[in-house]
Amino acid sequence: MDIGFEGFEASEFDAEIEDIEVKKVGKFDRVWRATHGGSITQSLLHGDVLYFSAADSFVYALNADTGEELWRFKGGDIFMCTLEMHKGKLYTGSYDGYFYCLDKGNGEVVWKFRAGGKVGSGPAFADNIVYFCSKDHYVYALNSETGKEVWRFKAGDEMMSVPKVSNEKLFITCFDGNLHCLNRLTGKEIWRFKSGAEAHNDVDLLVYRGMVFFASFDGNLYAISVENGKEVWRYRAAKFGCGNAPVEHNDILYYGTRDGYLVALNIEGKEIWKFKTGGLIEGLPVIHDNRIYIGSEDRFLYVLNMEGKELWRFKTDGYLYDTPKIRGNLVYIGSWDCHVYAIDINTHKEVWRANASTLVPATIPPSGAEFEIQVSKSSEIEEAISEEKYNKKKEETVSLSDYHITSEYSSESEYKQKSDYDVNFVIFEGVMEENKDLSELKFEPMTKRI
Repeated sequence: MDIGFEGFEASEFDAEIEDIEVKKVGKFDRVWRATHGGSITQSLLHGDVLYFSAADSFVYALNADTGEELWRFKGGDIFMCTLEMHKGKLYTGSYDGYFYCLDKGNGEVVWKFRAGGKVGSGPAFADNIVYFCSKDHYVYALNSETGKEVWRFKAGDEMMSVPKVSNEKLFITCFDGNLHCLNRLTGKEIWRFKSGAEAHNDVDLLVYRGMVFFASFDGNLYAISVENGKEVWRYRAAKFGCGNAPVEHNDILYYGTRDGYLVALNIEGKEIWKFKTGGLIEGLPVIHDNRIYIGSEDRFLYVLNMEGKELWRFKTDGYLYDTPKIRGNLVYIGSWDCHVYAIDINTHKEVWRANASTLVPATIPPSGAEFEIQVSKSSEIEEAISEEKYNKKKEETVSLSDYHITSEYSSESEYKQKSDYDVNFVIFEGVMEENKDLSELKFEPMTKRI
């Protein structure tokens, strides 16, 4: 592969990268910096109604068979939270700082509660209590019928975490790196486990076989004892940080990484197989009829068999952060391109799509911006480079983020090949194969092409 480096072509020398180093140089705050637009990140299927929220400040309800809009509700700012149904009411939070309880039939507000900061992750329930977290460092427990506060717990930093209820315990992750275990009745902390960086999960954590599973931007997926908060094992999942948690099926854990892999692990944390997509994976994998459905930031919905082999894929025009939903022969997924799609799982064709109030996508900083890649080059490479352009040192470190590199290739294939992705950051082939999702490090809104 020829790579142009600011004034000369890499074909002038045979580039062999000896080593790479990935450093975390900034705080993960990408999720808070999304702008207003029609982009969709979360949906909920309940019966024959598909609900979704968007960065246009609306929550929508659609007929799941036809895509016909039933109602919409306008909040005060962006919606990026998961939506949940509880006892016939719809719950979600907004960047306007409110947590909302809506009537599922007409979208009218039953009650709303004002937190001290943006609400970016969805709720959990136990009995008549609803739990949610906020950017203001607090996890809140409210009466789900009235919206009255029962208790609040202050953590050490911002939170975008869907709480997880397990018996009398409540688990939440925090940008201070901690997994907190609270008494769900009182809000008192029972124990905490400290990871090496921000812990972020805007989908459900997994509690299974006496362990709670969570991921950290230190790149690890952790299995922690529910009883005492001690580490059981960790799996090095990604070089560019990890978020969210795995799902379990037949004693196998399936986990989507920010490096773009869907990984299958046994219950001891040993890797069974991995499948590479072209971008980070944010939503949860869904297993249905011995098929695995997963969306990726590379704009594709992938369908795999249980051995991790691709069966088919469906392309949208935007990032896919949503978790797929399946009903009958249809799979539903919301896209950053301002549409929610219904796709036939037998024909692999679009059945219908519905759009948000605007077709102008939101903007969001590039994934991986809080990391820096450095590449060490050998002395043989140095000697091959012209003296006037590069210093002759025995070894030099080059930050790839200093260069703007574009791909000169294109493809007309229905499926994306290596050069089909929107590329402004090309990684040396072979040595950095695992980091191809950085090709998405491009800060520009997408437009509808259909």
